[in-house]
Amino acid sequence: MREEDLAALSDITDHLRSDPSVLFVTGAGVSADSGVPTYRGVGGLYNDDSVADGMSIEEALSGPMFRRHPEITWKYITQIEKACRGARPNRAHHVIAALERRLTRCVVLTQNVDGLHRAAGSEALIEIHGDVHNLACTVCGWTDRVVDYAALAPVPECPVCLSVVRPRVVLFGELLPDQAIARLEAELGRGFDLVLSVGTTSVFPYIAAPIHMVNRTGGTTVEINPGATDVSHAVQVRVRAGAAAALGRIGDALGL
Repeated sequence: MREEDLAALSDITDHLRSDPSVLFVTGAGVSADSGVPTYRGVGGLYNDDSVADGMSIEEALSGPMFRRHPEITWKYITQIEKACRGARPNRAHHVIAALERRLTRCVVLTQNVDGLHRAAGSEALIEIHGDVHNLACTVCGWTDRVVDYAALAPVPECPVCLSVVRPRVVLFGELLPDQAIARLEAELGRGFDLVLSVGTTSVFPYIAAPIHMVNRTGGTTVEINPGATDVSHAVQVRVRAGAAAALGRIGDALGL
């Protein structure tokens, strides 16, 4: 790790000792050290524009496709779940969960659907895209949580009404869940002293928005990511490192 990145991590650690209100905004890079491939990019599940069925992954994993051909969407959702299967929280997840317990107010906004933040013990969690382990009937009110998809049929049916079941994740072309959006808006309305964007390219406006908001309100904004992203130009502190390595150093310094 470069000297300037180590110095930045030291400054962030000092700031955390003052018990600021903190928002972590996390993406696929946080789970990379758990062996979960990022959605796109080097080592990702879908590096090409098309998948085996002759369509883009965005089309295969879209709400309209699920309504027309649930077997296609389930095929690729199952591949994503299988890539996550057996993954355990890494040092980044555990440090974030420990900070949540130590600080007076610490919230985690994650795009990840792998459930690893929850498995690490995070409770003040906004899973804006859902969790692949949560299932729901598309007709009745039946829901369930599964460890993995190993025992599921290719297109699972509801045990109550025999309708198609879906994972409770946001597919392309679908609206974000009302409850998660309301929670995020309420937390942003209270404001934060410190926002740390970790392992995300921040391509969605609602993921980049906290950085811009806290910049306007006089707080501190930090990005931890080895590469440049859509908010790299906007943050006050940039650490060019992986999530587990960077947060591991913060955790060690704080005795977490």
